[in-house]
Amino acid sequence: MSLKIRLSRGGAKKRPFYRIVIADARMPRDGRFVERIGTFDPLKAKDDATRITLDVEKAKDWMSKGAQPTDRVARLLDIMGVLKRDARNNPQKSQPKKKAQERAATQAAAAAKAAEAAAAPASE
Repeated sequence: MSLKIRLSRGGAKKRPFYRIVIADARMPRDGRFVERIGTFDPLKAKDDATRITLDVEKAKDWMSKGAQPTDRVARLLDIMGVLKRDARNNPQKSQPKKKAQERAATQAAAAAKAAEAAAAPASE
């Protein structure tokens, strides 16, 4: 049985409230869970102490038994100091594609040539 530490959504429409639960990975998001270990209220201010409530000992215990936190729960556990999460960054995704890079290179070459031409008569 593969266990996940994940968020289970509650609350009204456009007013989310999440429970942090231990659940079998095959169960639905808001379905059956093994144990509830905390809550997360994203509508509260980031510096509010009651935004995240978590039983840290239970979280550590379940992770030692093999439960894997989801990405969002890993962020919350990192905030609480339970888990050290590696920062994710994919700078290659934001790079321009091949044609845009070629276009930028030709524009830069043309600009350099124009600046060179403008500087040549001024120095004579």
